[in-house]
Amino acid sequence: MQDIYLLVAGPLAWAAWAIFFLGSAYKIWSTLAVAKQKDQVLLNYVSFRYALRSIINWSIPFNTTNMRLHPVFTGVAFFFHIAFFVLLIFISAHQIMIEEGFGIGWVTLPDIVADILAFAVLGVCVFFAVRRVIRPEVNYVTDWTDYGLLALVTAPFLTGVLAYHQVGDYMTMVILHMLSAEILLVAIPFTRLSHMLLASLTRGYIGSEFGMVRHVNDW
Repeated sequence: MQDIYLLVAGPLAWAAWAIFFLGSAYKIWSTLAVAKQKDQVLLNYVSFRYALRSIINWSIPFNTTNMRLHPVFTGVAFFFHIAFFVLLIFISAHQIMIEEGFGIGWVTLPDIVADILAFAVLGVCVFFAVRRVIRPEVNYVTDWTDYGLLALVTAPFLTGVLAYHQVGDYMTMVILHMLSAEILLVAIPFTRLSHMLLASLTRGYIGSEFGMVRHVNDW
């Protein structure tokens, strides 16, 4: 079991990060290339001012018309994304690994707060799954890949909670936690999870078009 842990914590982790960064760079480049090929005048009306304005306005909870039309989903979605990155960066176990590997440290969340956030994120994942079943407009465009991606996102949180509370074999849960996180990392550039890479580009493009061409707000 120790050899498996060293494999997952060492070579597989470095491989996952390498694939993530290289895959992300390719995803962004290929998306821009396709966009430019389909719309030759794309760069003519891309405006940093209007792009940034759009990104900022869409980053503020309940600031857009669409957000206000769906207040529950908006609140849950914002919480999920914030909690995701807070747990990734500020949980003590992750920070210890970073400090040991790179000698960089920062403030961390108290374990009880991180535990509560992790359970809350798991609840949100259940909410997303139920919403895909009971909302007709969402269920219509849902297939097995959507549930697969949701399971992929849920797995690191679930295994992390189980490891922290020592449910089952501790070492097994730690290995599953790291392995599921590495699989998620690798999947980001090659699945619909790539929206985390492309959201600002898409938003900036739309904001530029609405601001420079249509002279209206896009929120």
